[in-house]
Amino acid sequence: MDKNRRKFLTYVGTGVTAMTVASTGLGLLAPKAGAEEKISASSHLFGFDKKVSGLQFTPIKPTAKDEVVLPNGFTYDVVAAYGDVINQKGETFGFNNDFTMYLPINGSNKHGLLWVNHEYSSDVFVTGPKQNGAYTSEQIKKILEVQGGSIIEIQQDEEGVWKMKTDSKYARRITGLTPFELRGPAAGSAAVNGATTVQGTFANCSGGMTPWNTVLSCEENYESTSREAGLDETHYGWVVEIDPFDESFTPRKHTGLGRFNHENAAVGLANDGRLVVYMGDDKRNAGVYKYISKDKYVAANGKQNSRLLDEGTLYVADMKKGRWIPLTLDVVREAANGEADLLAKFQTQADICVHTHEAAMLVGGTPTDRPEDVEISPFDKTIFIAHTNNDQHGNIHGHITRFIEKNDDLGSTEFYFEIFAAGGPQSGFSAPDNLTFDSDANLWTVTDISSGSLNKDVFEPFANNGMFVIPTLGDKTGEAYQFASGPVESEMTGPWFTPDETTLFIAVQHPGENTTDINNPTSMWPHRQGDTMPRPAVIAIKGFRY
Repeated sequence: MDKNRRKFLTYVGTGVTAMTVASTGLGLLAPKAGAEEKISASSHLFGFDKKVSGLQFTPIKPTAKDEVVLPNGFTYDVVAAYGDVINQKGETFGFNNDFTMYLPINGSNKHGLLWVNHEYSSDVFVTGPKQNGAYTSEQIKKILEVQGGSIIEIQQDEEGVWKMKTDSKYARRITGLTPFELRGPAAGSAAVNGATTVQGTFANCSGGMTPWNTVLSCEENYESTSREAGLDETHYGWVVEIDPFDESFTPRKHTGLGRFNHENAAVGLANDGRLVVYMGDDKRNAGVYKYISKDKYVAANGKQNSRLLDEGTLYVADMKKGRWIPLTLDVVREAANGEADLLAKFQTQADICVHTHEAAMLVGGTPTDRPEDVEISPFDKTIFIAHTNNDQHGNIHGHITRFIEKNDDLGSTEFYFEIFAAGGPQSGFSAPDNLTFDSDANLWTVTDISSGSLNKDVFEPFANNGMFVIPTLGDKTGEAYQFASGPVESEMTGPWFTPDETTLFIAVQHPGENTTDINNPTSMWPHRQGDTMPRPAVIAIKGFRY
């Protein structure tokens, strides 16, 4: 072993060493994990002793079919699609579903609530075109209503079919019209024009789950909707928190986590018990962030732990130096180097929260290639980041990066990183997006090739967007196996397993996105009787075996 490799293994800490060795071609030097070790490694996350192996399938080939294509032995149910009634009040499932999160009822793997993000609207399928260059008030109301999120109650019947329960006492919509409370440093500040409450959430892309079982939903490309609706842009671009089970829990926006084009929020704990949140900023030349709370997480405090997101330190990654740079007022103002306009812009911590990207680049944060989903491995606490692509840098197919925090501590301010898997014909996938893990340490990723690029030019070999499984352990580490393919012009988003991993929920977003004439759609998925247009929908994939 050369001295640089030895130095690296010492640096990252003993707890992750075996995982690092396995992923760097030195697997013969790493101890083999037995079944008991694997159970121990995963049980703290999944809560079950025995799980379903993520690689018990024959990989499919790329396809351009207008269908969700799965390996032999797997099937899916359409759980909810755009326009479906979700409750007795007559509220309907929103458009362009994204992040999903299953919350068991009474610990059940067959009965629970499903939170679903709704990211954006459509002139063709939702509102119709602008009138004289602008949306009408009714069109704007519709745009706001179809975004946000849906809380639906779902149950698997005796025949194994997942169905929505429209008589649910929990089912409700969170939309661009729902009142939200601002929390954290920017609340009530001049940076948000004095607001402590704001109207609605929209552009909800991916998200995350808190240790106290609430949803974190992330506002991504909020700019167009806020402008069209005449809303204050500083009130959007935040991480929002909702409790699907408790309507009395006031929906809130956590300004301490920064304002940018949030993709998701991955929550973990530092070795000393402080809360840590990792986040990506989904645009070209944007940074990777993490937030560390001032106080420690106390399980007995339940939802009162939400306050941990109000006071702490936000950091941006400097990948060249392997360090997390704090976005504090002193650091940002020092980096301004006396420039009057910058000193005027960053006078308070609230200003940094509102103009996070600019502050992050000013202090030396690394501009990266569209950092979308970020997830914490439950096996070794390394951080996986889907850098989708950046054609301005020649990074056409994207890659998945892995951060290894010093001493295996999420609270560390130093890290090492590696390119875990690179997109391209050699790997079989392009434009990685949302990520999740199964209990065999396999990383599941979906892809996000733009609808206008699918099946064209250098993207032709990949056909439609799909889902891939990539082992993070063993001799197949870093190799991608295609598990699913989505319908025409769609992407598959928000994968989430039931606790026993017998069902995988996933959203099929924007099928037929390039349609210009509603009477001649490019897709008709999900091909339900009576539908006259394609409909974004959440599906439940079944067929996983013990």
